[in-house]
Amino acid sequence: MKKEHILVIRFSALGDVAMTVPVVWALATQYPDIRITVLSRKFARPLFDDLAPNVNFMEADLKQEYHGVRGLNALYRRLVAKQFTKIADLHSVLRSDYLRMRFNLGRYRVEHINKHKNQRRKLISYKNKVRKQLPSSFENYAEVFARLGYPVDIRQFHSIFPEEGGNLNLLPKEVGPKKSFETWIGIAPFAAHQGKIYPPKLMEQVIFKLIQQQPNVRIFLFGKGEDEDKYFPLWNAQYHQCLIVNKCCESMYQELILMSHLNVMLSMDSANMHLASLTGVPVVSVWGATHPLAGFLGFNQNTDNAIQLDLECRPCSIFGNKPCQRGDYACLQNIPPERIVERITTLINN
Repeated sequence: MKKEHILVIRFSALGDVAMTVPVVWALATQYPDIRITVLSRKFARPLFDDLAPNVNFMEADLKQEYHGVRGLNALYRRLVAKQFTKIADLHSVLRSDYLRMRFNLGRYRVEHINKHKNQRRKLISYKNKVRKQLPSSFENYAEVFARLGYPVDIRQFHSIFPEEGGNLNLLPKEVGPKKSFETWIGIAPFAAHQGKIYPPKLMEQVIFKLIQQQPNVRIFLFGKGEDEDKYFPLWNAQYHQCLIVNKCCESMYQELILMSHLNVMLSMDSANMHLASLTGVPVVSVWGATHPLAGFLGFNQNTDNAIQLDLECRPCSIFGNKPCQRGDYACLQNIPPERIVERITTLINN
């Protein structure tokens, strides 16, 4: 009998791909006799390379090598050669829809994600908003595998690392060993869209107050981009307790190792919330235009640690990419730094 070989398709942004990890892990560990290949972009490889013995990773460059319909046809031919038996489309966008169509024509068993678009529209509606918890992305992914005949229990997943965390010896000397009296806090203060970014001037107050309250704190600044390039050097120069992670860590895998040793991570609704969640670290997350009701809270994170304001207009966007209806981003501007610091301190003390 032919051995089952499942193709899992998920392109898109890092955070969305990271959210597949607990589900793929559950599938791999609960069904060790099947083979699993994850098809994604190159950046996602560190999330899957050592996830389980029966999980392989396959990267696809959709911007160049497999660009356009001709490129997707070439990718399809490459995939067919792998002799997959079932296809799980965890993305359901134009590119994966096209691949799914080709597999359907080839009489493969194919299932795809239900994004609950109608419920999402009601959640962010301006006049007739329906604030109801949508299924999480993890549940949506698991549902795809259940329809393929492989129901999974994702509650068993804790971390991509052993209980003691990743190997700190693999990190650069700037990080060094974690001393017993130190508190390590990660801060990822930026996101792809303004509707998900806590104002930098308020974030600096959070940093200042944390340093005041935690004399033995080390603060690791996570993220890479124009905002990070602008603010991180300023904060690093003013507060010697701060370390810019992308200036010393050479890979995402190193960053994940560092995350696994944090006492707490402070993040926006962004990829770093999901990456930290994969290392079993508690995350204090700040929410503005978006909302945990949409199903994107980090894996196994407590909603009590989601900092947000109860405004009539929230949420106004699923992904945070829409302009503020009020024009003032009150959902973020009006969150006091003290509230964030208090939540972080509570987690550290407990």
